[in-house]
Amino acid sequence: MVTNLTSTERARGLAIAGAGVLTGLAIALVGRDDPMAMHGWIILLFCGVLSFVIGDTLFDAEPVEDRSLSYSDDPSKVGILLALVWAVVGMGMGVWVASQSTRPDLRFDAAWSGFGRTRQLHTSGVIFGFGGIALIATSYHIMQRTSRARMPDQVSPWFVVLGFIRFCAVAASGCPIGVTQSKEYAESEWYAVLWLVIVWVVHFVLYISTLAHRNEPHVHVASWSDLSFILVVAILHIVNNRAIPASLTGAKSYCAVSGVQDAMVQWWSGHSAVAFFLTTGFVGMLYYFLPKRAGRPI
Repeated sequence: MVTNLTSTERARGLAIAGAGVLTGLAIALVGRDDPMAMHGWIILLFCGVLSFVIGDTLFDAEPVEDRSLSYSDDPSKVGILLALVWAVVGMGMGVWVASQSTRPDLRFDAAWSGFGRTRQLHTSGVIFGFGGIALIATSYHIMQRTSRARMPDQVSPWFVVLGFIRFCAVAASGCPIGVTQSKEYAESEWYAVLWLVIVWVVHFVLYISTLAHRNEPHVHVASWSDLSFILVVAILHIVNNRAIPASLTGAKSYCAVSGVQDAMVQWWSGHSAVAFFLTTGFVGMLYYFLPKRAGRPI
């Protein structure tokens, strides 16, 4: 799949992955006396593997087919496969957590395996790992076909899909070791929050750019649903995750608001996430795939 990119695009991808390796190394070193260091090593390993994969094909032959005659589906295919992996992980964690109700010995008498930490792995793993990646991957598939336009940039969709995977890996690994904000559906700490903002902005710009180059006069209802999902989730994420790091060398942060105000903002975000993450995006998916499979219009 990497060989479908031009040498220039592969070089861009390698530069981004290399920057990720350096970022992970920096986080691991500055946070060496803090649990944040573990996240640095995870980022370094993740981006290191990507660097190896891209670097191995850097000098391969240029793609010969005319890409303007087809859609860019490789990021969607990889995204769907990774979403299925997260589905197995998230649902498997749910079975394990539920089994602890009747088999307390399955907790292994360890702090990291308690209900308060492992339940988050189940809920966020299924919602964001499985659902989020599936929504991103299918949105690219739907957007190109309803617009009759190929995505204008070939590196950005890979950055969004793999960047979101990196966010999920950092957020999920923080739950067992207690590196969270203690917020439902918003567990990740400040450095993961900032990374997701970058990924989501690229996702939004790519989506708008593709719609701007569409060859179809009307924007399909599925694309409107996906666009509202992208915009509102961005607002929820930024407002609910306003936090001040206790230190730039540690994972701990403090919410910008406190008490009742924090609780109200948290569940305004949590309940709206159910609406715009778990409903609007999947409704957009349904509006496209159901008529296609049924062979009938909406």
